[in-house]
Amino acid sequence: MATSTGTPRRRAKTAAKGKASTKKSTKPIRILVLRAPGTNCDRESGYAFERFGARITHMHVNALLDNPKQLSRVHGLVIPGGFSYGDDLGAGTVLGTALRTQLRDPIHRLVDKGGIVLGICNGFQVLVKTGLLPGYDETGDGEPDRTVALASNMQNRYEDRWVTLRAVTDNSVFLKRGDLIHCPVAHAEGRLVCSDAVLDRMSAADQIALRYVTPEGESPASFPHNPNGSLDDIAGITDPTGRVLGLMPHPERNQFPWQDARFHRGTAPRKPEGLKPFENAMRHLKKTFS
Repeated sequence: MATSTGTPRRRAKTAAKGKASTKKSTKPIRILVLRAPGTNCDRESGYAFERFGARITHMHVNALLDNPKQLSRVHGLVIPGGFSYGDDLGAGTVLGTALRTQLRDPIHRLVDKGGIVLGICNGFQVLVKTGLLPGYDETGDGEPDRTVALASNMQNRYEDRWVTLRAVTDNSVFLKRGDLIHCPVAHAEGRLVCSDAVLDRMSAADQIALRYVTPEGESPASFPHNPNGSLDDIAGITDPTGRVLGLMPHPERNQFPWQDARFHRGTAPRKPEGLKPFENAMRHLKKTFS
């Protein structure tokens, strides 16, 4: 006759412990939000990721330059909006130069392992200045070249208004094709320009990520729906991996219903559209690293 071992309570606790030990542990997703003198959107950008479970580290660029290995401890890098170094030498020039000359390899390693890089507004300008977007090595020397630029708005003035974006790529962990995102722009240099050859190359590689559209989602979008005269209504592009995204508008400024310009008209969606890129990116990171 078989004998039982231990009391019913003890056997239940042992079984529960064994069940818990077989449960897959989840690693926290860590995002580094970089700031520099003049950055002013770092808290909002970090909080948008935090809402989907990320652990955020806010760091001054000088601290990262002193210890680039800190990038190996995170799963994502965010370069938020603002006016880094006052844009005194051109939008994103100083910060872009620092990243290109001192952090290029650590950033590449982050992306190669499945991590993400997001540049919003001034951050997009920085990524363009580094050559990380669109990410083409035209000379074959192993360093990405600057093949696109973000020039002064066609109206030659600062534009601060709400726009509508449509995701037009299948090649981005941040976006789902067809998604509409209503959010503000706030920039003086956001008009994307490039050669016809680069535009054709980006189109063929599915690297055009976001386009300005009318509030009804129609294209093409004339001013003010395209607020800067950007070529082909381009509001954002991705690198060939789909894990680096730069965009001029500010989705982090539409993460609560009452922030939406349509809220008091009763036409804003219950879930703010600005959250979509952050939620999608976190879904990718959790699948990749957890």
